[in-house]
Amino acid sequence: MFCEKAIELIRELHRMSDGQLPAFNEDVFRQVLQEMEALYEQNQTDVNEAKAGRAELIPSIKLRHCCLLRNQRCLTAYLYDRLLRIRALRWEYGSVLPANVRFHMCAEEVQWFSQYKKSLASFMRSLGGGEGLDITQDMKPPKSLYIEVRCLKDHGEFEIDDGTVILLKKNSQHFLPRWKCEQLIRQGVLEHVMS
Repeated sequence: MFCEKAIELIRELHRMSDGQLPAFNEDVFRQVLQEMEALYEQNQTDVNEAKAGRAELIPSIKLRHCCLLRNQRCLTAYLYDRLLRIRALRWEYGSVLPANVRFHMCAEEVQWFSQYKKSLASFMRSLGGGEGLDITQDMKPPKSLYIEVRCLKDHGEFEIDDGTVILLKKNSQHFLPRWKCEQLIRQGVLEHVMS
């Protein structure tokens, strides 16, 4: 039956939960393209015969044309949904995707991810008056601008915006601006103390 393979691609995406990227199904994708090519060629043949006076072919031409359009919409939806998932993975994992996620991407998707990553980095560099601003840092607004942190290892002196210099020694606790210490938290120098 027409369009079954295209619907299979959509169902495959629907079965996966949000945030997960299934492997790119190149076999079924190619089968849909081959079906579209066969439908198009058959329509071209029938259109030429219909012009010669065989009007009874017009309903079948219209049916095949509708199937072509449906397959096109399904393939476009499949690719667009995958790109939305890949874009969300950039915000979740950062600029380097885990190998198991990359494994599920086709070469064109890897290229698109790389271009998206570069565009996002360029945009972030243009913000903040030339200093840049990491907009991927806080996915949810922080509850407070200052957080309590504990130093996990000796780091030395640390200067905050108002010029205050703080000595970060192992097991010392400090109340610091969130945005100033997030990088040190990621590096393992500090840990956020939850009250």
